[in-house]
Order: sequence, then C-alpha cells, then structure tokens
Amino acid sequence: MNAKRALAYLICLSACCLSTGLVADEVRPAYLQISEKKDQQGDSFYAILWKQPAVQSGRLAISPQFPEGCLLKDEAAPEITSGAFIQRWTTRCELNKGLIHIDGLSVTLTDVMVRIEHLDGESKAFILRPENPSLDLTDQTSSTMSYLRIGFEHLLAGLDHVLFVVGLVLFIRDPWLLIKTVTAFTLSHSITLALSISGWVQVGQGPVEAVIALSILFLARELAMDTAHRSRLTQSSPWIMAFLFGLLHGLGFAGALRDVGLPQDTLWQALLLFNVGIELGQLLVILFLSGIIWIAARFTQLDKINYFGAMGMGCLAAYWTIDRTLLLL
Repeated sequence: MNAKRALAYLICLSACCLSTGLVADEVRPAYLQISEKKDQQGDSFYAILWKQPAVQSGRLAISPQFPEGCLLKDEAAPEITSGAFIQRWTTRCELNKGLIHIDGLSVTLTDVMVRIEHLDGESKAFILRPENPSLDLTDQTSSTMSYLRIGFEHLLAGLDHVLFVVGLVLFIRDPWLLIKTVTAFTLSHSITLALSISGWVQVGQGPVEAVIALSILFLARELAMDTAHRSRLTQSSPWIMAFLFGLLHGLGFAGALRDVGLPQDTLWQALLLFNVGIELGQLLVILFLSGIIWIAARFTQLDKINYFGAMGMGCLAAYWTIDRTLLLL
C-alpha cells in the first residue's frame, strides 16, 4: 500500500469517526409562543405553545420555566411529530414581570425563539441563546433581527451544507464560473426554502437529509476523478448541477424553521433574514477556504488538495447516506 492510499484511508476513517459525534438536529431552534386571550367571562389568560427539536434519541433536555408561583394547566397531551416535541398549556398568572428561563439551554447548541402576543394586537419576538437563556418580561425589547444570526449559525453548524460549498470551491478553479455556480446554488435553495416554509411544497425531512448526503457523495466522487473522466454536465455546466442540488438543500434549510412553526404574520420577514444569514455564512466559508487553498497551493499541487479533500467529503457523505437511509426503514 503506497503512502497516498494509506493517507486516504486514514482520512476516511477519521471522517467516519467524526461523523458519529455530529447531531445536526440540535442546532435547530425551539419555539415558545405566549398568546394573551380572554375566556367567555371576559377574564384574560395566556395560552402557551412550546415546540422543541426532536433528535434521534428523543427530545432535547430543555424546558421553559415561568415566574415563581405561575401555575400551568395542560391544555392537551404532549405531541411528538417527525421533527418536534410539542406541549400546550394555559395560565392565569400575569406574564408581564419576572423571568422566563429555559432550563438546560446553556449546555446545548440550540436557540429558542420566543413570541409574545397581546390582546391589543401587539406582538414581540425574542431570541434566547445558550449564553443568555432567560427573558426579563419587564424589559421586552424585540429582537426580530436575530433570525439573521440564526441563519448564519445554521449554515456554519450544518456540516453537510458546508461540505457541499467546500466541494464547489475545490471543484471549480475559474473565479467567474465559481461565482456563477454559487449564485445558482443560492438561487435554487432560496426558492425551495420559500416554497417549503409557505406550505406549497411538503417533503419529509428524513428523505431530504438522505438525498442531501448523496449529493455531497456525488460531488466528492467527481472531485476525486481525473478531469477527463468526470461527467459532461459537471465539466461543461457545473452551475446546473449546483442549481439542482440546491433545490434539495433548500428543503433541508426549511427544516430548521418549519418544524418549530413560525408565526404567520412575520413569516416572510423571518424567512428573508434567515436566508440572508445563510448567504453570509456561505460567503464566509468561500472566502476562508479560498484563502486556505491559496496558501496550500504554494506548498503542494492543487490536485492533491482536491484528492484528499474529496476523500474526507466522500467518506462523511457515504456514512451519512447509509445512516440516514437506515433511519427511514
């Protein structure tokens, strides 16, 4: 066994070991909605909806804690969907002072989107993060712009999406063609993201994630092959390939928002900010990787960079494809 092949096997083994520790679902946000309402006697109360990401082993160990003395009444039995754990309560305590704390949030990668709706029609949105898991109800400064940060973080934390962008940068050496291809990828995943969030396209998240892994495997295979043996489509028009696979990745991005159930009146604003955040994260990946390649090219051949990069991508993608397919069975 020559040194090049041995190193390729080592990269593949390391990639597979790394993949076992990655839980993509944990970066999806949870959602807490508090709606002020009136009963038949005209007394006000609050309806509370809590949705949190469901992972392979169950649900994340996070839960909302309300101000001391605030009694909650179960409105319905807990519900488990394909992507979320859902609970509903009502309470008659005044939720205009004190703290709402998300217990367990500080040890996760998850954000919590909080929405408070009042009887007068006013509504405010907030984002709670692991480093700041509490909301002061007496200081309700809305943070709708935080959806941009969620999109940015989701792109960087979603290793499968990052790897596809990495593969495009390694695969295409012509700057103009790379810009054209990345633009096609951006446009296509923006289309399916919008269609999925608006409810016009409904596809199960499990099959989408499996095919996304397969798209990375295809790109890694093309990258590992000699230029003369690559498919005609990827050689002549890689932007078409990126556009088609981008449609799938957009459905994957939608899973980060759709499963928690965003409020309809701010849907398009949140969607726009989330998508802009994704694009900023994507641009950062491209700029960072281009700098790394420029430095590495001074010490080794680009073909070697592509080969070993393709090995790592391909092994991770193959593992994900098999693992995600088995989960569907």
